Amino acid sequence: MNISDILRHKESGGAGAIVSINPDESVRTLLAQLAEHNVGALLVLDGERVAGIVSERDVVRRIAERDAALLDARVDEIMTTSVVSCSSGDSLDTIAETMTERRIRHMPVIDDGKLVGIISIGDVVSARMRQLEKDRGQLEQYITS
Repeated sequence: MNISDILRHKESGGAGAIVSINPDESVRTLLAQLAEHNVGALLVLDGERVAGIVSERDVVRRIAERDAALLDARVDEIMTTSVVSCSSGDSLDTIAETMTERRIRHMPVIDDGKLVGIISIGDVVSARMRQLEKDRGQLEQYITS
């Protein structure tokens, strides 16, 4: 199974849209978008380029440092700039291992320099569970035939 399979599944379920924010937006706007789209992280795009990623965890950690004044800060002040990405041709197992080892919960999918999607650790776990169910069904069918 490849990352492209996860993206197709997300699109078929209506969850394939990429939600992003500009680096000059406020943290207050970021929080509103996280809530509106019910996601845990947003990609920070500077035009077409992925400039960073910002998550709920980033906000919480910075609020602990800066209190409520953080709400008026810019997203580029709190975003993670060293973004780990994958391509749609990468295997699910490889990306699952990378996400686990590096403690990454969200990863942009970039093909030929173009952003094509984003996956979460939840997407990876869900895909693995679907694959296990499919394998189980095939084994049951093999045993009973």
